Amino acid sequence: QVQLVESGGGLVQAGGSLRLSCAAAPSTSSFNVLGWYRQAPGNQRELVATINSGDSTNYVDSVKGRFTISRDNARNTVYLEMNSLKPEDTAVYYCYASRYRFGNNYDYWGQGTQVTVSS
Repeated sequence: QVQLVESGGGLVQAGGSLRLSCAAAPSTSSFNVLGWYRQAPGNQRELVATINSGDSTNYVDSVKGRFTISRDNARNTVYLEMNSLKPEDTAVYYCYASRYRFGNNYDYWGQGTQVTVSS
């Protein structure tokens, strides 16, 4: 059964850091792509970062140089290290996973974790 459980959100001052974690079941290696999206109030959900099965990464321009996505297959966890946080990073962050099976692509989402950056 697929399950994505985020943790690590919270309140931080501008310039601070947070690390988000996403425990992925059945395993991180069972997905082609893992990633993080975010959604701020009144905005559409947007891609933040992804990492694929070959460990290639992709970031939205606004977080490049500040955020790092990584995966630990031994712990079945994907991380988002966020540094130099800005108030505009405030959003609910969602873990995302995708896998291709039986000729179809399937997308999965976690329940979300709130990140609030105060100025």
